[in-house]
Amino acid sequence: MSGRTAPRRGRRVLIGLLVAVLVLVLAAAGAIFALTQSIGNDISRIPDAFRDLQDANRPATFGGSTFLLVGTDTRATGATTGSGAPADAGSQRSDVIMLATVQPDGTTGSVVSIPRDSWVDVPGRGMNKINAAYAFGGPSLLIRTVEGLTGVRVDHFGVIDFAGFQTLVDSVGGIDVNLAEATSNAGVDFAAGPNHLDGARALAYVRQRYDLPNGDIDRAKRQQNALRALLSRVQEQASSNPLALYDLSQSVGNTVSIDDTLSNTGLASLAVQYRDLRSSGISFVTSPVAGLGREGEQPVVYLDEDKAKGLWGSIRNGSVAQYVDANPSQSLADTPS
Repeated sequence: MSGRTAPRRGRRVLIGLLVAVLVLVLAAAGAIFALTQSIGNDISRIPDAFRDLQDANRPATFGGSTFLLVGTDTRATGATTGSGAPADAGSQRSDVIMLATVQPDGTTGSVVSIPRDSWVDVPGRGMNKINAAYAFGGPSLLIRTVEGLTGVRVDHFGVIDFAGFQTLVDSVGGIDVNLAEATSNAGVDFAAGPNHLDGARALAYVRQRYDLPNGDIDRAKRQQNALRALLSRVQEQASSNPLALYDLSQSVGNTVSIDDTLSNTGLASLAVQYRDLRSSGISFVTSPVAGLGREGEQPVVYLDEDKAKGLWGSIRNGSVAQYVDANPSQSLADTPS
């Protein structure tokens, strides 16, 4: 079933560490600038993602690079990201939100999932679910909301739809994930232990929420697990046969949308700067949660503000690995649910 004709539930989109995948492709394949030009010309740019954001009111940069990555909950029948994307990105609620950071050393980083139902302060809108910010004001309001919540400056913004995610997985020959327990979703059975997933099976895996102990929070961990597996697969191909990454590079160009401040030359610069980045150097973390509740008729997630201060601070000062060691329950396990 195509992601462009599926029911509403099937159109919920996935997000990955887009630029990190792209950087690994470029750094591994050589001829960095020429390849970046080729891919970059195909990538859809989101205009004015940082509109109305004043430097004086934003967090200071810490020397690394930070990417706000989202997926949207859309009813659109056409493409939502990539070369067929509309120019007015931001007309839907964000279904998945990840804050991905690469530290100044270029070899370590983090991916933090923020639950879409997190009850936060949305500038100009008061307390609301964080995923409403994208619907209210597009990328710029979501960026303001996340920066206000975390104190971490956002450098770039990216999005990919779920059909694009399937294409990326298939372009590298599938991904391998480990599960703690056997589960099933959308007619696909997953065994306890190792599973090799093609694009369609990977979608069923990352979309499962029901029958998981912690619902959406466990689904976010699955999305991180799939992302980790995709990065590992890219690294394997880069080591054995960099030319095999050509299909992936084309898929990235056709399925990814990024903010228009990231030029082709900027992509080349990132490729050089982060050429030593590996999945083993990336910490996958979930924002600390205090509990679940309701605001009016809607279910919400209450973040643990005290613990969160430690997490956001560790991103700014480059000590995420130490934070994870002290808070292992918030990190992605080798075999998540």
